[in-house]
Amino acid sequence: QLVESGGRLVQTGDSLRLDCTASGGDFSYYAMAWFRQASGQEREFVAAIAWSGGSSNYADSLKGRFTISRDNAENTLYLQMNNLKPEDTAIYYCAATAVRGWGVPEDEYESWGQGTQVTVSS
Repeated sequence: QLVESGGRLVQTGDSLRLDCTASGGDFSYYAMAWFRQASGQEREFVAAIAWSGGSSNYADSLKGRFTISRDNAENTLYLQMNNLKPEDTAIYYCAATAVRGWGVPEDEYESWGQGTQVTVSS
């Protein structure tokens, strides 16, 4: 089970950290990712991190502003978001996959959280 938290209303330029806490499985076995879905739009990839935390991958448009990390001892995934913009407004989801490598299709993610709303006001 994955549970996201940390989403809230912020202003343009603010920073925010999202957490995703895992339970009921071997968290360290899975590669993890963040996705987001804005109202009326398709869900899109944000970032992914390998099971060890040793490597990560980002959507090109978000590189430099967002940082994904994980603490396997705490069974927690993080997304640090800096210099937030109104276009970052979305529901953010964490997801887990046993598939190795980057570019994993959404349907290969076997567990999803319920999402947390991030709203960035202009």
